[in-house]
Amino acid sequence: MEPSVAVVILNWNGQALLQQFLPGVIQSKYSNLQLIVGDNASTDHSVEFVRTNYPDIRIIKNDANYGFAEGYRKILEQVDAEYYVLLNSDVEVPENWIQPVIDMMQTDSSIAVAQPKIKWQKNRNEFEYAGAAGGYLDLHGFPFCRGRLFETVESDHGQYNDSSEIFWASGAALFIKSKQWKEVGGLDPDFFAHMEEIDLCWRLKNLGYKVVYCADAEVYHVGGGTLSANNPYKTYLNFRNNLIILQKNLPIGDAYSRIFIRMCIDFVAWIHFLLQGKTDFAFAINKAHFHFLKSLSANSKKRTAKQISFQKHVGQYPSSIVYAYFIKKIRFFSQLKS
Repeated sequence: MEPSVAVVILNWNGQALLQQFLPGVIQSKYSNLQLIVGDNASTDHSVEFVRTNYPDIRIIKNDANYGFAEGYRKILEQVDAEYYVLLNSDVEVPENWIQPVIDMMQTDSSIAVAQPKIKWQKNRNEFEYAGAAGGYLDLHGFPFCRGRLFETVESDHGQYNDSSEIFWASGAALFIKSKQWKEVGGLDPDFFAHMEEIDLCWRLKNLGYKVVYCADAEVYHVGGGTLSANNPYKTYLNFRNNLIILQKNLPIGDAYSRIFIRMCIDFVAWIHFLLQGKTDFAFAINKAHFHFLKSLSANSKKRTAKQISFQKHVGQYPSSIVYAYFIKKIRFFSQLKS
């Protein structure tokens, strides 16, 4: 029998998205599959919609909106499967999107996490911002993807049809072995949302596990389904959480020097927002730095006994992606020199 797989969609007031994309998920071809909707205390009619129209789908309800990270942690405590698939509610899937990823993960016991190719649902010729063809980090901890550097998103011409090891997998469609999820305690609930999947992947890589990209499966992501890119709160979460992942996962001698450099780079972004008149976004950076510094002690206790040198990880770019993009005007992943 094939390994058991639980596809879990975390929902919060997403009835319209469930109406649009749940029918496709139900058509997924995999013989040992559970479909679950985890609800973060929605106030719309999401739960009633699923219960009425799809009675075979299991519903697990949280008693409050715990965000992405803790919301999934609480839901998955109640799910028994060999593989978990964390699937955003705004993702469209073809029939055969599960099997290729599971087959790839089954070939190597050291593979803990994987993602399929993620393309834009509104234009399937383009990669999608949140995941594209797999996640990388530069030497300052800035995340980017094969197929997406900052605001430049590539069209898919088959240039990333090679399945490969990466640094992090997108939370939009994240496959993870339940054994490894439990081993590291899942997503860090203090992140609330954004970059928690990078932290999860990094913690697993520090333990010697692999994170991979499977080019033989693809899904189509709308993106921005919960928080718009123009929301200052999203800016706050991204800046705060990016600093936290550096503190938690880098070797101690490396962590604070990189954090100092990152905060200097963030200051440049702060000035940029002010010059554009985007005071809400500048304040979001202030707030992110304040809350990061306030939580230094709490986050230091989350550091594990093992941190591998950043340079030894597959998927790290040993230069600055900011410099490459904004100064050297590099727009495509294939132009980056390691």
